[in-house]
Amino acid sequence: MRTKTLFTLGLLITAISLTAQNPLLIPGTLSGTEFNLNLQNGTYQFYSGINTTTMGANGNILGPTLIMQKGDFVDITVNNNIDDTTTIHWHGMHVSASNDGGPHTTIAPGASWNPQFTVMDKAGTYWYHPHLHMKTNEHVSKGIAGMIIVRDDEEAALDLPRTYGVDDFPLVIQTKDFDADKQIVTPSNSDDVIMVNATINPVLAVPAQVVRFRLLNGSSQRVFKIGLSNNLTFYQIGSDGGLLSEPVALTRLQMAPGERAELLIDFTGMDGQTVQLMSYAAEFPNGIYGATYPGMNQSMTLDGYNPNALNGSNFNIIAFSVGAPNGNPVTAIPDALVEVTPIPEGDADVTRDLTFSPEVMGPDQLNGNFLINGLSFDMDVINYTIQLNDTEIWSITNQSAIAHPFHIHDVQFFVLDRDGNPPPASEQGRKDVILIQPQETVRFITKFEDFANDDVPYMYHCHMLVHEDGGMMLQFEVVDQTTGLEDVEFGENELVLFPNPLTDGVLTLRTSGEHAGIVAYEVYNLTGSSLLDVKPGGVVREVKINMGGFPEGLYFIKVTTGNETVTKRIVLQ
Repeated sequence: MRTKTLFTLGLLITAISLTAQNPLLIPGTLSGTEFNLNLQNGTYQFYSGINTTTMGANGNILGPTLIMQKGDFVDITVNNNIDDTTTIHWHGMHVSASNDGGPHTTIAPGASWNPQFTVMDKAGTYWYHPHLHMKTNEHVSKGIAGMIIVRDDEEAALDLPRTYGVDDFPLVIQTKDFDADKQIVTPSNSDDVIMVNATINPVLAVPAQVVRFRLLNGSSQRVFKIGLSNNLTFYQIGSDGGLLSEPVALTRLQMAPGERAELLIDFTGMDGQTVQLMSYAAEFPNGIYGATYPGMNQSMTLDGYNPNALNGSNFNIIAFSVGAPNGNPVTAIPDALVEVTPIPEGDADVTRDLTFSPEVMGPDQLNGNFLINGLSFDMDVINYTIQLNDTEIWSITNQSAIAHPFHIHDVQFFVLDRDGNPPPASEQGRKDVILIQPQETVRFITKFEDFANDDVPYMYHCHMLVHEDGGMMLQFEVVDQTTGLEDVEFGENELVLFPNPLTDGVLTLRTSGEHAGIVAYEVYNLTGSSLLDVKPGGVVREVKINMGGFPEGLYFIKVTTGNETVTKRIVLQ
């Protein structure tokens, strides 16, 4: 009976894909060095004549594509008008933690956030989306997501399509679940509606020449196996963090939530034909969200997952209707792109071991939450402290029954191996998301450069947004232990801590100024546990704090004077 049901659903989805198609929505663009994003509530007609409640940036659904130039200093204003606290994260971009837009950097309703940073990333396709803990899935699923295109001189020197909306197209691929009133359901494992750029059954007119597509898997959970109808060859030229060293000829490309890929498709001589971009999900093994069975074996079920015609089936994503070529078309696939220099494994200063596991073992584990190293997210706990300029290997083992796309903020990484085997060519560029199969170990190498000693941490987490909201996320700080004296201004007064780093165990805390006597100080560790809580009494200008019995590592001291309170980091060596 089940086989018959799935077969019938398969026929249904095929029939739907052949019904009247809708012209693909192409998001508008913002470029330059000043960007204004207005997050707003709205409505959008996914289905003709029916208004669905949505969220968007500068519109009712999705957001404009931001076009930036490497080396530019950009000034961004994000205005929150959605009647709910949120954040905006610049996914894949190398920025300071205070500009990163993680769950600590909240934007209250009616408030604005003004990140400013120099664009340090290589030419590539990045994206932005909300990242509020326990609300990321809702805000992204309702529609707040947009692409970022970074350009640089290396990319500009190549003969590549780059005219936005003409021969260079953004494709935000998502699945959603709608209720009987055509309203978006979150969270849900019943995401049976496929769309591109918020368009269901989309069709895009393309010229009969080489065309560039910037793909983003913006889905909450679903993995796609990208291919073209009739198994036509396409060429991957870029991954998460920029261009590859040379084009990779493919007929299939796996894309997990959060991953991006830049593709070239040569439509030369195909004027008048239609080509489908598809997901060949029937080829997935068990244990991937998108396969017939989401767990490693058939006994593991996920609420709402089946029946769903998308699971374990091949289906159309978008139709390309090929027309006449444009003036001055690109007609050839380049032989080479840019120099990509992976980090040698021997450069590693530190190796970290991470393990994914279900919160509750057993056949129903897919309906629970998941952990990293046995831990769930805690806003007040820093899980890793990383030294600035250290090169690290992260070895991640998935001991759960479902594949997880792992994402790290701040850096791009190079995949070293999958279960000891070299990664495929499509994964040999810069990456910030990697799908880790059940019972698989993936190792990558990265270097933590440029940004340290910020007031907020960076995140690392599963990019299945339901898992992330459920706590499958931890956080790290990057510290610069080479810095010496730290001075903190208190109006006209000055507070000094020294030495820092602390090597002899005795920290001196000194202040000056008429009203700057030290009223109290508290020392606590990375987990937030208070180790010393002292009120000296009277007007105290200097105190000696003995930390000689504490283990080496990172600590914090909160100092209260007559008119200020400040918290500073202390490195104990």
